[in-house]
Amino acid sequence: MSPEMIRHNGKTHVAPLRSMPPIERFTPITPHLAIAPTVSVVVPAMNEAENLPHLFATLPQWIDEIVLVDGNSVDDTVGVARRLRPNLKIVTQTGKGKGDALAAGFAACTGDIIVMIDADGSMDGREIISFVGALVTGADFVKGSRYAPGGGSDDLTVSRSIGNKALTALVNLMYGTRYSDLCYGYNAFWSRHLDVLDLDCDGFEVETLMNVRAAKGGLKIHEVPSHERCRIHGESNLRAVRDGFRVLKTILREWRRQPAPPFAEPAPRPAADRGVA
Repeated sequence: MSPEMIRHNGKTHVAPLRSMPPIERFTPITPHLAIAPTVSVVVPAMNEAENLPHLFATLPQWIDEIVLVDGNSVDDTVGVARRLRPNLKIVTQTGKGKGDALAAGFAACTGDIIVMIDADGSMDGREIISFVGALVTGADFVKGSRYAPGGGSDDLTVSRSIGNKALTALVNLMYGTRYSDLCYGYNAFWSRHLDVLDLDCDGFEVETLMNVRAAKGGLKIHEVPSHERCRIHGESNLRAVRDGFRVLKTILREWRRQPAPPFAEPAPRPAADRGVA
């Protein structure tokens, strides 16, 4: 078995290549692509019964697990979800806020890869293949970007766009990152990095927290283009000024925290979690 050259923090490490997993471990994605890792999708939802059919219609059938985190909805969110995907996993949120919901959903996942996507129909589940493709070809953490070539948004207001760009520039300056879109909730990562991300916030600042901690933890980060559509039904709980200040506080708080320990490449395993054929 030939060695694999890995660069981390400017140093070169040599590790043996992982063994090819058995053929039955591969899940067909397209006629030309199959992957060995299992994929979980986490959908935080509160009163999204009217939007779930639009989202679920875009989710690929090859996904291994859908975890819907219900924020104590008063409509038929859970019933609609069960009718759309009878085998999905329902987690009832005990706390409040998007960050709390995602933490609960991540804890319930069993897949090698975790994808987070909003329930309001603004994100296209067909883009998941881009996120998974980036992960199985070497990334640790993949974030969607509305500003990357091929991405876009039908929903960003001028004020939200200016605020997002300012906060993105601040994070890039403080943490040496190259993010183009800080405040966007379409992300994917290997589940083994949950300890690095270590979610401990409640609100919409969760995306910023994940992006900052992924960078501080030395994860290999990749952006993929994503197109955001308008929410189909209902109103968002996002408040630009209030949540913008929460994002800013998160950025500054993380700057004062002890740096995260550098990510160590896992030991080789017989079933390669980055298998692609």
